[in-house]
Amino acid sequence: MDFNFNAHQHFSLPDRSFLNIVRRDIGKIAETTGFTETEAGRVNLVITEMATNLLKHTDTQGGELLVKPICQENGLACGLELLCLDNGPGMSDPQRMMEDGVSTFGSMGQGLGAIKRQSDFFDLYSQRGVGTVILSRIYKKGQAPKKAAPSKHKFQMGAVLVPKPGEQVSGDGWGFRPTLEGGHLLILDGLGHGPFAHQASNEALKTFYQLPKQAPSEMLRGVHAAIKKTRGAVGALAYWSAETGTLQFCGIGNIGGRLFFPDRPKNLLSYNGTLGMSIPSTIHHQNHPWQYGNLMVLHSDGLKSRWDLHKYPELTRHDPTLIAAVLYKDNTRTTDDTLVVVVRATN
Repeated sequence: MDFNFNAHQHFSLPDRSFLNIVRRDIGKIAETTGFTETEAGRVNLVITEMATNLLKHTDTQGGELLVKPICQENGLACGLELLCLDNGPGMSDPQRMMEDGVSTFGSMGQGLGAIKRQSDFFDLYSQRGVGTVILSRIYKKGQAPKKAAPSKHKFQMGAVLVPKPGEQVSGDGWGFRPTLEGGHLLILDGLGHGPFAHQASNEALKTFYQLPKQAPSEMLRGVHAAIKKTRGAVGALAYWSAETGTLQFCGIGNIGGRLFFPDRPKNLLSYNGTLGMSIPSTIHHQNHPWQYGNLMVLHSDGLKSRWDLHKYPELTRHDPTLIAAVLYKDNTRTTDDTLVVVVRATN
């Protein structure tokens, strides 16, 4: 499982003249990640096909590429995660569009098939009227995770973290401390954006990793006490265990959270306040069931609050990072940093 807490780098393609610049800059990321020339060539091919799709299908409606280095928790499998998000017309039959020679645009129709072949992990979601999101992960040679290898975890997790346009760092942040069948997840939104917000969330995360593993409310108290010299942050902490079938949640400030059961969603409510500045004298965590098929979405206020998963049929079957990317694509405010974390209970 990939626990990758870095922000995605954002690349827009307003027209074809930006294509070479985007390929060059993403090539530098691949080089910094340690890719060989051959491995970087795979990345370049995927980026070229993704960018070509964006330029063909989005017109003036826009689209973007998100890129970040990834590394598995054991540090042995490292590579790049590539996301292509477009607001074009979408596809009514995505599986058929991945067959070579099939196109709705009058081209050779090899783009999606080429992306899938070059990827060590590939996922795609597309619906008519919604657009398309493509997820590709490419690992260094010999480091791709074995697809058939059973996971020791009882959950899957993914995230999209994008700084406010024009900022080099994000004031949003997240961290995770795993156990065998669950773990403690902290998401943060430093007040405002830019370096000082980034500092606040980083100090909070540093404290989170040093605290004894306790109930979410107690750990948030520890974070609150440790970041009083920063500008402060809002945040939420969740702990879940497949062994006990429970989820504990505690939030401070305007952090969004929703838990999805097979028959209904449930909002995860937070206390008023700001970590590092002022929190209620008494805070408690909420208790919820956590069982196979449950889905949890936590996000900063960079995401609009009125998003609706029912708008996206079958989306919950996809990779958690792709789910987060779809929600980001359609609901980011673009006036702040944006963080979306998705966790799914598995068996």
